Formats: sequence, structure tokens, C-alpha cells
Amino acid sequence: MIMMHVKSYSSRRSSRRMVSSSSLLGLSMLTAAANALSISTSSASATNICNARYLGKSDLLVSESCLGTMTFGIQNNDDDAFQQLDYATSNGCNFIDTAELYPVPLTSPDYRAGATEEILGRYIAKDRVSREDLVIATKISGYSPNSSVAAARSYPNEPISPPPDCRLDSASVKNAVDASLRRMNTDYIDLYQVHWPDRYVPAFGMTTFRHKQAQQRENDEVSILETASALKDMIDEGKIRYIGLSNESTFGCSQWIDACEQLGIRDKLATIQNSYNLLDRRFDSELAEACHHYDIGLLPWSVLAGGLLSGKYNKRHISTTGLASTPNSRFLRFGEYMKRWHPNFATKTTLDATEEYSQIASDAGLTPSELAIGFVRSREFVKKNGSVIVGATTMEQLKENLAPFVDNVTLDEEILARIDEVHLKCKDPCCSL
Repeated sequence: MIMMHVKSYSSRRSSRRMVSSSSLLGLSMLTAAANALSISTSSASATNICNARYLGKSDLLVSESCLGTMTFGIQNNDDDAFQQLDYATSNGCNFIDTAELYPVPLTSPDYRAGATEEILGRYIAKDRVSREDLVIATKISGYSPNSSVAAARSYPNEPISPPPDCRLDSASVKNAVDASLRRMNTDYIDLYQVHWPDRYVPAFGMTTFRHKQAQQRENDEVSILETASALKDMIDEGKIRYIGLSNESTFGCSQWIDACEQLGIRDKLATIQNSYNLLDRRFDSELAEACHHYDIGLLPWSVLAGGLLSGKYNKRHISTTGLASTPNSRFLRFGEYMKRWHPNFATKTTLDATEEYSQIASDAGLTPSELAIGFVRSREFVKKNGSVIVGATTMEQLKENLAPFVDNVTLDEEILARIDEVHLKCKDPCCSL
């Protein structure tokens, strides 16, 4: 892995540095990645990749940052999205993450399943960046009855009526892959992820396994082996290159390893995309151990806890140079979205911890976003073979969120110790039973 010059930040207050667009462009990037890392593919050699690494044990060479796109189609239109994509790729980010489910939230009157992938398809069609220079990840939705997402797999035809269930059976996997390919105007997907399992599993902030719910689904679950077999077919047909998991448990990871080994595609399972941030560090334990031994890289989502950790919703004034909220900010525009992180619904311990992290950032001369992203960057399971997903609704936010990668902001041990002190007061306060 090739790294740029490190800027280390200590807990002693430092003078605040400003990162402009021109200074970002002036920073050195990884050039001729193929020669430096013994990659033979022409696409790798043609790409400047910021802090390059391989995902898992794959040959997917990606930037340390990954551009999240779930706002494309509701909070961001085509022009916004294209501007973000241009800026990210020109600053060394070659990795794009999306999903057939996106955009969010699904409760928005503007919601239409697959709209985000369609925007990416229009971007690719304009050839502003060569498709070969991008690593594109998308996701198939897990179990969801009567789903508009499954209905939209008829694209470009009208959605199926009545809406079928989202499942992970063989036919559903193949239909979903083909729909994503059509929407994104591409003939292959670099990383195809299972957004959440077909079986019951506590997810999206839930921490307690409910036996009755599991028993209710046991006779109706699509086996992981069936899903993996369908994905193998897609690999054999050249439609996808690698497989990723998402919102998965340690048990699930082990089952996927067994299934892939049975099918002879163990080397194709590269990543897991789970929630990880200052307010939700559940990945630190059993999952981190499993992924270490299985060589599965983490793609952490919501590293800013839906924007809460950016500091723009802080009720107690703390001196930072972070960006202010706008009427288009997620928690102002959507009143009940992501309640566990919403400033009007989050627990007191969640909000208190957020304020304490903002204070640590202020003492170090960082914005709250830079501290939150810097913390995730410091984790070994990201540094080794993962990538950090960041998104934005404005260009100002995107510049701030990419700056820690381009500047290579590193938190010192004193800052990390202060972060751990806050964490130990109440572990994962945003999670619920």
C-alpha cells in the first residue's frame, strides 16, 4: 500500500489548516499503480489512486475513500451527482458504492427504486471517466415483502405490479444483477454485495437476537448456498467480479465462507459493509476477528452517523470550523429518518457523546467530521484491506469529507485514548435492543 505524507494531529490545540480545492489537486497521488503494485491491468496503470489498497484478497485496487451515492436522486440531482463524481475521481477516489435500493429515504415522495444506479449510468455514458478506471460496487436487497425494489427489476419497463418480494433465491439474484447492469450502462459489476440477509438477523442498530422472529422465518429462508451459487453463475458469465456482504453477522460470515469454499469461489468473497463509527463500534469484536482471519475487508457505512457526527446539529456551542446545516440537511428535511442518529430522537447518551467528540476535535484543531473520519481510518481492518465510504449532499461537504484522505490526517495516541474514554462511558449508545 502506498501512502502519502502524513499529517499527524495531537490533542493539544493546533492552528486550523484550510484545505482548498487547488491544494487538494496539488497533492501527490499514486501514479502508475500497475507498476508500483505489480498489477498488469491497463485500467490500474491509467488511474491515479489515493492511498491505494486491495479489497480483501481480491485484485480490486481501490482508493482509501469510497464515494457513497445514496443521496443521488432525492437530495442530489444529476448535475449535483456529476459534480461530486468529477471531484472525487479527480482527487484520487476511484471507488463508487451504490445499491438497487437507492436513493434514500424510501419514505420521500420523490423515491424511486434504482434511480441512483440510473444516474451513475448516465454519468458512465458521458465518458467523463473511463469505466475501466472505476471500481463500482452495488447491492442486491435482502428479504423484504411486497417490495418496490423487486418490482423495479423490470427496468426499463414499467415496475412489476403487484410488487413481488425481495428474496435472495437464484432467479431473484440473476434478475437483480441484470437490472443493475442495464441501469448503470455497464456490462460488469466489480463488487456485488448482499445488502442484508434473507434470513432474520438483528440489523440497522438492533443488538438482540430474537428467537421467535428467527423461528418464524426458518422454514422460509433462502439458503446462503443457493445465493452464493447464483452469484457464482454471475461470475462465470462475467457479469460480476467479486462478492461482498453487508449488514451481516459473524455467524453469517462463517456460513458464507463455507458456501464459497464448497463452490470453489472462496477467493471471490472480498468485503463486508457494516455500520461503523464513533457511536457504533460493534464491529470491533467478533466480526473484526472473523474478518481478520478470513481476509475480508470492511467498508464502513455511516461513518458520520448520518451526519450527526459532523457537528452541524450540535445544541451546545463548541468552537469548530465545521459546516453548518442547511434546509436540505438530512435530519432537517426528513423528520423521522434514521431515528437512532436523529438529533430530535437519539438518546441523551448518544447526543452527549457526540458533543464530547466535537470537543476533542476542537481541541485538536479539527472539524468533527475530520475527527470521525480520522478515527475510522485508524482501524486496522480498514487500513489493511478495506475502504471508507463517505458521501455528501453539497460540494463543501464532499471536500471536507475527502480532505482527511488526501491530507492523510492521522490521529495520535492521545486523541485515540480520549476517544476510547468517551466510548467506555457508554458503548455504542445509538444502538438498541
